[in-house]
Formats: sequence, structure tokens, C-alpha cells
Amino acid sequence: MASNDLTYKWKTSNVMIKLIVINALIFIGATLGSWIFGYGPEQTMKWFVLPSNPTDFIYQVWGLVTYSFLHFGFWHVFWNMLMLYWFGQYVLNLFTEKRFLTIYLLGGIAGGALFVLAYNLFPALAGRNGYLIGASAAVLAIVIFIATYTPNAAIRIFFFTVKLWQVGLVMVLMDLVQLPNQNAATGNAGGMIAHLGGAAFGYAYAMQLKKGRDIGSWFEGLMDSIASIFKPKKKSPLKTVHKSKGRTSSSTTSSYRSKTSSDVKDNNQKKIDAILDKISKSGYDSLTKEEKDFLFKAGKE
Repeated sequence: MASNDLTYKWKTSNVMIKLIVINALIFIGATLGSWIFGYGPEQTMKWFVLPSNPTDFIYQVWGLVTYSFLHFGFWHVFWNMLMLYWFGQYVLNLFTEKRFLTIYLLGGIAGGALFVLAYNLFPALAGRNGYLIGASAAVLAIVIFIATYTPNAAIRIFFFTVKLWQVGLVMVLMDLVQLPNQNAATGNAGGMIAHLGGAAFGYAYAMQLKKGRDIGSWFEGLMDSIASIFKPKKKSPLKTVHKSKGRTSSSTTSSYRSKTSSDVKDNNQKKIDAILDKISKSGYDSLTKEEKDFLFKAGKE
């Protein structure tokens, strides 16, 4: 009975909750596995981290994706998932789960790519080998995306109410200020560089989306193609043969329904665009209850 409840909760959870659960379970599994088999966490996860060495990277290119699901310490995974939960809700209030996942994954990839490039191009890091783990770049992509798209939306942090653009700016500046002081051998320069890569992607995505260009649409299409491989093919229903007279009537009715459905979708999209424009200018809190409800329902479709 309990397993059925868990299965139901998993199926009905949104993508943000699923990402948090996946990250937590991987951390717990790696930690327990390391203890059971007597190895350090780095030995358990070494095949899934992102290496900076070009040769190692070529043979472990999947690390561009898998590294952002790995964490070595409790506080590392805790703060990353807390930030994802706080700011992820703002994104899901406005956009689909598919777009949320696109921002998360492409933000992590962008951060990982900048990390590898920096270790092989920056003189301060030249000749050193490192590896990258953690969801920070992916999470920061989410934060900066929503802070750029709805900069005036307010968020409550402990006893203070601040705007999203202020939060995003502080987080980026913290990495920029600390980066020059990081020891190339023992510091976290690589992690901070990855943060900036994720932040840059989140900013670029939001700015382009404001201009009507979705730079993540190709990735959504790729995810759909991959998902379709694992979906069981449905058997086509038996075809019913109609007389030509009835066929004409059916065709006319179908055409009418299609046109009506298209008109409804167009009207809904116009309303969504108007609401998003209002959020961009005045923040999420400026919406009426009806507008918030409409946007929430549209995001579920």
C-alpha cells in the first residue's frame, strides 16, 4: 500500500520535486555505497564526474550532464536543492515543466563546458587537472533566468523582502569577487567558473525569450525524441468504413472543430503573452487572482 502511495506521489509530482528527489537519492546511495564497500565517495562517483583534462573528457563526455546530479557533502546537496525549490516555483508558475527541465539541464551543460574550457585556456589554471560535481550551475541558471525574466518580482528571505534581480546580482557578484582569490590547486575556482557559465545561460535564455526567440526549443525537441523511444507503441484502432455521404459530413464537422480549437488556442496564447509582459514590467505580484489562476492552468496543459 505504501509503495503504491509513493508511486502515485512520484507520478503526480512536478519536475522540480522529481529533480530534488533524484539528487537526494543519488547522494544517499553514493554515501551508503561508499561506506558499505569501504571506498571514498570520489571512487564511487569517478565515472560520472566532469573531468577537465581533454583526454579524460573525451572518454567521459556524459559527465557534462551527470556531474550536476552528484554531491559529496550533505550541506552541498542541501543548499542546492533548497535554492532549486525556492526559485523553481517562480519558473513553474510561468512556464511548462519541459522548459524548466531545459533550463536546468542546459544550464548545467553550459557551466560544465565553461569549466572545461577555463582549465585548458586560462593561464592561471593551465596544467592542472580537476573535476566538477554539483548542481550549482544548473540551479543558478534557474535563478538567473527567472531574475532576468521577472526582475521586479518580490521574494521573502527571512525578514527581508527583496526583488529577484537583486538576488541574482548578489549571487553572481559573490562568485566574481571570490574567484581571483581562489587557490588554483586547492580552491573552488572551477566550481565558481561553472556557476558563471550556468548564470550566463540563464540570462541569455531569458533575454532571448523576451524577444520572442526560444533558444531551448531544439533541446525540448531532442528530449521528446528520446522519450518517444521508450514509450510503448499503441496499436492503431480498427478503421471504420463510412459511405461517401457520411464522410463529407464528418469531414466538415472535423474541420469546424479544428478551426474552433485553433481559435481558442490563439486567444489563450495572446492572453498568456499579455500576462507575461505584465509580469516582466511590474512583477508577478501585480497580477490579479484571475490572471494567476489562468496562468497556472495554462502551465499545466
